[in-house]
Amino acid sequence: MIRIYNYGEVPDSEIFSRNVAEKNVEETVREIIGNVREKGDEALAEYTLKFDGAAPETLEVREEEIEEAISLTDGEFLDILREAASNIRTFHEKQVRNSFVVNNREGVLIGQKILPIEKVGLYVPGGTAAYPSTVLMDSIPAKIAGCRELVMATPPGKNGKVNPSILSAAKIAGVDRIFKMGGAQAIAALAYGTHTVPKVDKIVGPGNAYVAEAKKQVFGTVSIDMIAGPSEILVVADATCNPKFVAADLLSQAEHDKMASAVLVTDSGEFARKVQQEVERQLPLLPRSAVARASIDRNGKIIVAEQNLYAAIDIANALAPEHLELCVDNPFDYLDRIRHAGSVFMGKNCPEALGDYFAGPNHTLPTGGTARFSSPLSVDDFVKKTQFTYFTSDALSKVSKKVAKFANVEGLDAHAKSVLIRSEENL
Repeated sequence: MIRIYNYGEVPDSEIFSRNVAEKNVEETVREIIGNVREKGDEALAEYTLKFDGAAPETLEVREEEIEEAISLTDGEFLDILREAASNIRTFHEKQVRNSFVVNNREGVLIGQKILPIEKVGLYVPGGTAAYPSTVLMDSIPAKIAGCRELVMATPPGKNGKVNPSILSAAKIAGVDRIFKMGGAQAIAALAYGTHTVPKVDKIVGPGNAYVAEAKKQVFGTVSIDMIAGPSEILVVADATCNPKFVAADLLSQAEHDKMASAVLVTDSGEFARKVQQEVERQLPLLPRSAVARASIDRNGKIIVAEQNLYAAIDIANALAPEHLELCVDNPFDYLDRIRHAGSVFMGKNCPEALGDYFAGPNHTLPTGGTARFSSPLSVDDFVKKTQFTYFTSDALSKVSKKVAKFANVEGLDAHAKSVLIRSEENL
């Protein structure tokens, strides 16, 4: 049963504790990465058989497989995918940054070029569920940024094929190449390349503990978006909310995996008990009830902050959740007080699931309190910046002594000389 805590009556360590990984995966992942680097495609085949129980005919998805997948995907769902893609595209197009030039000093031009990352690897989880939404969320910002090649990795089913909805989403989003591989071995293949799999420049996308650890270990060889942990939701609600709605929202994240966390912060003890009861009523009815039960029992919390909703907001900021729902009548009254959250869902008619699939903002978000210093996946994640500087001879001569002075203070005489040698008095 989801536990109720009265804020101020229990140690903060209980209120603000976070879930921890079930086991240390570091050495296992290190071994997998080493095998993929050494044996390439052979290692990928071995791990796919071992972990996914599959032996695909080809490692790369063929065009005819994509066409078959589209034919097998429900037509109504294809239309929904296209509409969701349009919403995601509209939102992310507003994030595009432009190169710039500054020309406010005579003889001086400085500026910055925005350039797309050339090759990006997109990891899409499989296993207990299929996530075509992740395909759209990770691919569309990359396409808007202008990335030359998008390479997707996703584990196959036991039949050696990729889930049709994932392939359909990839076609709609414009993914260039798709490989049937999952887990840490997929991350290793994307980071280092194999005979079949191209080496990429950056890897994005969520995954389990092994995927997260693999991304951590290959960082530096490639760039990554973030180290994504288990999914989180925090709901701030008052007594005017419908406890059925709030319970359903908490369970929407609890069903992700056993390590997910669902937290309610409210100013009403009575409302807390109603939500607790409603969670127990709804949970057994879920197809993924075993997963949700483990999540709720391990990481579920209801925190009662009876002072007021502002105290609830302070608790939310301290937890810095991945998803934050403001289930209150006037949510915009509180928005400016939110400092740390991945994505905020405003009002009583905005369940977090809207953001997972359809609204437009990205659903690849910082977890584990990292919203204190990091941001949702965006177009910015798929570009890099190059600066440029131009000085005429006259412009350089005006500042050469100042630059040389700076270099001398740092004890770098050659730096100073490289500037002074260009002025007429030193030739």
